[in-house]
Amino acid sequence: MLDLRKLPLEVQLTALLDGEVSPEQRHELEQRLASDENARRLHEKLRHGAEFGRRRLDDVLKEPVPLALVRSIKSTQPPKTPIAQRATRPPVKLAPSGPQALAAALILFVVGCGIGYFVGISPDADEIATTTATAPANTNDWLGDVTAYQRLLIRQPRHLVEVPASQAEEISSWLTTAIGVPFRVPDLSAESWTFQGARVILGDNRPVGQLVYSNTDGDIISICFRKDAQLPETDDFKETIRDEIGLVTWHNAGTSYVLAGPSAEAALGQLAMKIATAI
Repeated sequence: MLDLRKLPLEVQLTALLDGEVSPEQRHELEQRLASDENARRLHEKLRHGAEFGRRRLDDVLKEPVPLALVRSIKSTQPPKTPIAQRATRPPVKLAPSGPQALAAALILFVVGCGIGYFVGISPDADEIATTTATAPANTNDWLGDVTAYQRLLIRQPRHLVEVPASQAEEISSWLTTAIGVPFRVPDLSAESWTFQGARVILGDNRPVGQLVYSNTDGDIISICFRKDAQLPETDDFKETIRDEIGLVTWHNAGTSYVLAGPSAEAALGQLAMKIATAI
């Protein structure tokens, strides 16, 4: 693997965001982000730039994919007999030399990093993103942040929470004050989910409470909620999927909720309904 330490910091951080680093390189970069404020600011600019680019590309895919369709696709069996292919001319094989392949990869890597960096630091990027996200879409902007934090939890299972489940009273007073929403921690032990603790995250630049659970298989779910009085009251539970993470959303008593978990979890919708009555 390419030695990132010889490359500029913005290239290293872009590789981290793209998941193109080894476990050792990830550990080194995460340690630097924890101790270097300038590196954290640069990381945030790159992250916003990447998210802005994804939003622009995702304009043609505005409709979320239903979980039922995804599970149906995953369960489809491949054909037992191969499909006959028409006779074609033998393909021309282009086999670049090792140095040529390495040089091409480096050029593409640096160009991609540069685009992400300049989009991230452009003073117009946030303004364009804000303009593109009109009022109806704004209600769902925080789902992208919830999805990103859920991916982060999956990647660091040894550091799931800020306050552990053993400090229940602190979790209750802390989140109620920080989020401005009274709540109860749902008991999901009957569904084999164990409460691990809580965090406060940012969703669309607003504080969000996050209750984290895990099971014996190593799967992780989280209940996220924020104060959202401007939305109309509804009993609808909407299921969507983003990057193989299932999301079930609902709104009640001036609060928006999201249950985030594995997209392959068939009972995610039923679990959300139980949480809605318990939280």
